[in-house]
Amino acid sequence: MATDSLPYVDEHTIVIAAGADHVWRGLGETLDGTFSGPGASRYTRLIGATDTTRSGPRPIAEGSTFPGFRVVSAVPGHELALEGRHRFSTYALIFRFEPAGPGATLLRAETRAVFPGPAGAVYRGLVIGTRGHVWGMRRMLAGVRRRSV
Repeated sequence: MATDSLPYVDEHTIVIAAGADHVWRGLGETLDGTFSGPGASRYTRLIGATDTTRSGPRPIAEGSTFPGFRVVSAVPGHELALEGRHRFSTYALIFRFEPAGPGATLLRAETRAVFPGPAGAVYRGLVIGTRGHVWGMRRMLAGVRRRSV
């Protein structure tokens, strides 16, 4: 899958009072905590996701998986790209790190996705249209902040 070829959905940012290395660690811990519970695994099996379990190297690296996602690029402290696919969507979540002043990091979380067919349109309405995705991304970024400082 070519991450950059997927349509842009949105981007969320947060400034974290920690260096990029601490934010990288916090991001990995947050992703493991967010996507590795039994509920995430059940949900991803239900919707037919390609990756339904936590596997691969830890700390996260290329080839690591979480329910719903596979790490396709991991440059510690700079960029983490996740991709996934299920019955209703093909998607990517890309985290980018930028300096934000002394001892601070700006973390960008960009979502890209395609929702093919009528079922994909309904799924998009349920996830994006209800703002559930926005709520989930904000909660995830707040978790990264907590785990990074």
